[in-house]
Amino acid sequence: MKFSKLYLLPFVWVLFLGSKPASIEHTAAKNLFVFANDKQQLETLLLKTYQWVETKNSNNDFNPAEDKKGEKYIGLNLKEHAKRLEELKKTNFFSQQFLDNYNKIALKLDANLKNKKLEWLVGDLPPFGNDTNAWCDCQDNPEEYWKTLKMHNLKIENDKASFSWTWTKWKDDSKYKVKAVKENGIWKIAYLEGFDYDSLTKIYN
Repeated sequence: MKFSKLYLLPFVWVLFLGSKPASIEHTAAKNLFVFANDKQQLETLLLKTYQWVETKNSNNDFNPAEDKKGEKYIGLNLKEHAKRLEELKKTNFFSQQFLDNYNKIALKLDANLKNKKLEWLVGDLPPFGNDTNAWCDCQDNPEEYWKTLKMHNLKIENDKASFSWTWTKWKDDSKYKVKAVKENGIWKIAYLEGFDYDSLTKIYN
């Protein structure tokens, strides 16, 4: 009996050592799967968001209110703004962080128009932003570009993600920055470069 136990010990030890790499590989593969799954979800979110932007979006961003003479805009139409917020919320693409920032921008623009820090004549381009479409930071875009958007520099940490996108239908090196967060296990847009608070509320002299 003593001899048989000693004989079996090396065999058991070899089995133990042999099983360890398999366990590590399984764990690594599992982590890789989770990351890949998150990436796929974010790519789908990006595609669906921009499909909505181009096909169902009302584009009622920061609609102004005219004075009685119809010469100047004296604030934002806050009733229309409330409807716009609800529209964005119903898509289920945007996080509370994005909605709060969007609302904060609108209220600041409204205040700047009312206290005359901004002057906006009827028929003129808005005195905020950079004369581009905030959703893509562009003045023109390829048809159905959402189908071929390419994600770059994806980073995921603690249910937060950051990346940028480009469209592949046109040769264009410019990248559009995006951030996303998980709310109740679902990835949602938290930040879009075109709706950066500081950029949109900056007053140019």
